Amino acid sequence: MKLGLLLLAALPIATYAQDSIAVSSTNEYPNTFSSGSANVQPFNNKTRRFNDWSVSIGGGGAFMVHSDLRSIYDKKVNWGYNAYVSIDKQISHTFGLSLIYQRGETTQKGQLDGADGQVAGVATAKTKYNQIALLGDVNFSNILRRVDNHSPYRWALHGYAGIGVQGYDTSLYDNNEYRYSDSPKRVPLFIKQDIDINSLYYQFGLGLKYNVSKLIDIEARTMYIISGDDEFDGGGWGSPGDYNTASATSKYNMLNKRRSDNMWTVNLGLSFKIGKHMSHLAWHDPLQEAYYRASVLENASTDLVVCEKGDNDNDGVCDDWDRQLDTPAGARVDGAGVALDMDLDGVIDLYDKCVTVPGPVENNGCPTNK
Repeated sequence: MKLGLLLLAALPIATYAQDSIAVSSTNEYPNTFSSGSANVQPFNNKTRRFNDWSVSIGGGGAFMVHSDLRSIYDKKVNWGYNAYVSIDKQISHTFGLSLIYQRGETTQKGQLDGADGQVAGVATAKTKYNQIALLGDVNFSNILRRVDNHSPYRWALHGYAGIGVQGYDTSLYDNNEYRYSDSPKRVPLFIKQDIDINSLYYQFGLGLKYNVSKLIDIEARTMYIISGDDEFDGGGWGSPGDYNTASATSKYNMLNKRRSDNMWTVNLGLSFKIGKHMSHLAWHDPLQEAYYRASVLENASTDLVVCEKGDNDNDGVCDDWDRQLDTPAGARVDGAGVALDMDLDGVIDLYDKCVTVPGPVENNGCPTNK
């Protein structure tokens, strides 16, 4: 009970003891040191120094891997394609977010085991897909760049990871069950998956970017896509009953024990940086900037010109701010270079015979006897 009352009493004290960082009605910080810098100002479009938006496009090859039917079969590569477009927002110099749309097509092959495989031959499947995802982008080069590395910052290694939804259409052909035939009546195996919340997929990968100019980046990117579906390669449905060896459904989805058909893409793309500033936030290293400015200060000239106009009357006060440029030699002066007159009688102390007592000029600053 006592401890609770003590904490209750200490809470207001702890609250008011903190530096205030709230912006006042005048849009100024009441305590400039609460932000860590005396140069505090509101952050808005006028104070931004870097661009942080871009649009990226690219394309390349797509391959079904770690699946029942595969794009690399019998030592031959069955090429597919992948194309993407994304809107990219750089949050900080090390992290960004992208909303990406990609579509493509893969070709993959496989053969059943035993007598069924001999009759059906090598099956060929195609997957046409559309995917929308939110990607996180980590700039490893900005994180790992050495502070003593003063070489031009042109190359950057990026890491990507994200989640999205997908839709796809697949078709599978073989020489037996899944072929066009009127007698007996047979057709290829077709599977359609619409884009919805139940079609989640995941992806991660790496990209190597090159800063061509303030407007354009070139990137080579490779991504590994985890579909989460055993139907993605076109080998058959992925319901629990479809894995029964005694069922009449397609057995191609049992060539691999995995329950997720995964894909690999390799792309080459361009990023178009948007904004009026000279550089993009992704290519800025604040630690490098801090060390550069410190180096400039260390190497700056320490020769200071104290008096540009000199001190012609040699009174110790520069002529730049001397209010009496013809001070007599030997006279004491104030900070403005004016000769001192302690008793304010119009006779400077240098010539005043009575420094502390006012007197006329004719009597050398001393009072006259009457």
